[in-house]
Amino acid sequence: MITSIDGRLRTRRWTAPCAGTNRHVLMGYYEQIALRHDAPAWIVGRHTMSEILGSSPWPTDRQITEQVWPRTPFIGDRRERNLAVVVDLHGRLTYTDDDIDGDHATAILGEEVSNSYLSHLRAVGISYLFVGSGEEMLAVAMQGLYEHFGVERLLLEGGGITNGEFLRAGLIDELSLLVYPGLDGLSGEPSIFDYPGNSEEQPALGQSLALISSETLEGGVMWLRYRVERSTKAG
Repeated sequence: MITSIDGRLRTRRWTAPCAGTNRHVLMGYYEQIALRHDAPAWIVGRHTMSEILGSSPWPTDRQITEQVWPRTPFIGDRRERNLAVVVDLHGRLTYTDDDIDGDHATAILGEEVSNSYLSHLRAVGISYLFVGSGEEMLAVAMQGLYEHFGVERLLLEGGGITNGEFLRAGLIDELSLLVYPGLDGLSGEPSIFDYPGNSEEQPALGQSLALISSETLEGGVMWLRYRVERSTKAG
């Protein structure tokens, strides 16, 4: 992830870097660091993927087929590409093809999605897996990515709600964070972890961060890496 000093995620709101520093150079570190992790897959939530796709939402009342599809995995033509995985339980994203920045689009779906939506995904070659509901949902998704695609390592790239859900599920092993030398400052803006629970919940409970490395990059960007260590008891 990349965040402002105050932990916010909307890059367009961040203050400009100091004079003589190119903002585009600073933002470019994100992809450079991602490549250094050498992961065969990355995963985001529906809202983040909708910004990447820039397409209209799938109309929930659209019917394009009477075909009834089994709620079993569909594997498209990956062609040895990395995976661009999205958690889209209700089937809201619309695609034109299966290519996202050179990677193969793969959807994590709930079983209540319509047959018409599955026909849409199949028509454009999107792979998909099904998960149930409840606290084990994301663990089931991770197991499916391993069983059907051999994915043992993937990059969790937001947004804040999706990050928070993974944190709550205890599925984050390492935090790789780029801290941009700027601020947002507005209360209520999305942050790196935005678990939508009540005030009594502690999604990070029992998880501690052990520093792996820290590095100052050109222009004042900090790259921090932490290993997540889990305790056997709460508190």
